[in-house]
Amino acid sequence: MEKKFAILGDIHSNIEALSAVVEDARSRSVTDFVCVGDIVGYNANPNECVDLIRELNCFTVRGNHDHYCAYDESLDDFHPMAASVIAWTRRQLVGDRAQWLKALPLHAFHQGLTLVHSTLDMPERWGYVFDSIEAESHFFYQNTQICFHGHTHVPVIFQKHGANVVRYDPQNIHVSLGRKYFVNTGSVGQPRDNDSRASYCIYDPTQREIQFHRVEYDVQAAQEKIRKAGLPERLAQRISMGR
Repeated sequence: MEKKFAILGDIHSNIEALSAVVEDARSRSVTDFVCVGDIVGYNANPNECVDLIRELNCFTVRGNHDHYCAYDESLDDFHPMAASVIAWTRRQLVGDRAQWLKALPLHAFHQGLTLVHSTLDMPERWGYVFDSIEAESHFFYQNTQICFHGHTHVPVIFQKHGANVVRYDPQNIHVSLGRKYFVNTGSVGQPRDNDSRASYCIYDPTQREIQFHRVEYDVQAAQEKIRKAGLPERLAQRISMGR
């Protein structure tokens, strides 16, 4: 059976967005789900999102929110709002969910793809990559043609050809021989590119094609849950604004 991958990331406890993305991906005949991390954080359904990812048998790497929500480490360096939500999420995770998050690798090679939440040069430092200069350090460590990542919540493509690294806005691309690709899938649960729709990618190895997809979901339902949980109002507002 030919493979077709849905690549998800930065779900951030938004079960409405995750459920809509899974439904959309299945309608496009996806065979496998993979995740570049941050299943939890920011929104109100951490347990439900962890459970759905596990039900999908979704190969997953650990994001910074997954890490800090699962490990009882200091939050002194976090923005106060992010720290308060991590503390809240820690209290919500029940059963073996925190242990499952702890066991996730920081980066991994899976069926020909490399997955990392931030960058391969220092994955434990959770560095942000917004431009070609920041992407260059990563490419030195990328041994596969394609690496998917997340963390910034902004979908983007970095392409390395020879010594040159070029940044492209999200677009469907054909994977060309002799080039490497570092692809940010965008965010399922909290997009920050001024588009409130959930973002994810599909990779078709047979066609050698990467597609970006945006999916409408019930933002109002997610907002109501944030407010009911007593989480910061700004979190409810930003998912409707996409930033």
